[in-house]
Amino acid sequence: MTILGLKEAEVAQLVRAVTPDQPGIDLQEIEIRFARAAWGGIVEPGDSAAGRVIEAIGPVRALVALHEKWPVDRLVEECAGGVAPGEASSGIERWQPRLHLDASVLALRQATRYGVRFLVPGDPLWPEGVDDLQDHKPIGLWVRGTDDACLSLSRSIALVGARAATGYGEHITMEASAGLVDRGYAIVSGAAYGIDGMAHRAALASHGQTIAFLAGGVDRFYPSGHDALLNRIVERGAVISELPCGASPTRWRFLQRNRLIAASSLATIVLEAGWRSGSLNTAGHAGDLGRPLGAVPGPVTSAASAGCHKLIREFNAICVTNADEMAELAPLPAAPASGAPEGDSGGLDHTAEARVREALSTHAPRSAAELAARAGLSVADVTAQLGGMELEGTVRERNRGWLAVAPEKSASSGEPEEEI
Repeated sequence: MTILGLKEAEVAQLVRAVTPDQPGIDLQEIEIRFARAAWGGIVEPGDSAAGRVIEAIGPVRALVALHEKWPVDRLVEECAGGVAPGEASSGIERWQPRLHLDASVLALRQATRYGVRFLVPGDPLWPEGVDDLQDHKPIGLWVRGTDDACLSLSRSIALVGARAATGYGEHITMEASAGLVDRGYAIVSGAAYGIDGMAHRAALASHGQTIAFLAGGVDRFYPSGHDALLNRIVERGAVISELPCGASPTRWRFLQRNRLIAASSLATIVLEAGWRSGSLNTAGHAGDLGRPLGAVPGPVTSAASAGCHKLIREFNAICVTNADEMAELAPLPAAPASGAPEGDSGGLDHTAEARVREALSTHAPRSAAELAARAGLSVADVTAQLGGMELEGTVRERNRGWLAVAPEKSASSGEPEEEI
């Protein structure tokens, strides 16, 4: 038995290996998932013509049409008006030279080697926000990371900005990311140098969820200088791409990747951006989707903040200066006033922070569990508070636990700050 000339047994084994929590899927579902995986390597991200064809006749029949070289008239007729003749003709010219099903099998093999999963619309872990892209939505998504991180996209905020970030931009990003994590948000960004990298690092340091969208395959991290960071995100968050394993990032793919960052998040915040920063492209996608858009102002003399000022002045971005104001753009459902189980507070407050501070010692290291017992909080709540306090420099983690930093020591110790 074969699937488009490929060995059915091998294709089925590979598809099952990358399908999350569905080991018993039938042959029809296997064909659908393989077809979507193949289309992801045939078209460039955001190809609306391919999106309309797949929507009209399904991914399997669309792939058969390409494999059997249907004439344009037949494809248009099958799509029942879903695609125009000229659009179908130009689409076939783009797609036909890239129809290499053997390459799709290789991408699946690579995915299984790296523990990658392939999500399709309708899967429990599929981020529903990307469906708002309509014809431009991804055909499938390749994921390395945790289920919790994928689910956290429903309560995420995107923090983006310039690669050539200033100290001011990185400081604001660190505080914003940590503050939003403490308020229950996940952090989405693009894993680039500068603002993106700081957003991810601060979220991890605060023990929060963070998700990185890549412009190439999730088996080849880019930029290479962020290999260690991306591996940490895989362990505790998620790295996602619509391109199959082995795909290289290109300028176009970076721009299209930005639409996924904007669509998957509740709101987008630009923290620092020059006049021609790529993060303005992400902001544009957020605006087109009707997502809340915020921008952090900077010194009027700083070229690094000119893009943020442009967004505020010309594109109705909301001026935001701290995590509270950012959270106002996309409020999360309020926690129950009473009767909620411990650890399900829906957002930590200064009262919890004060209780953790009182439980700390400046000379006797205490574990998170011990602090939780002393403060009357859950370990999860204490851990989240410690992450924010560590960023502020008021606590330090040692081998045997956590120590409070005395105010005078914090100001005069001369010890270098730990890199996030």
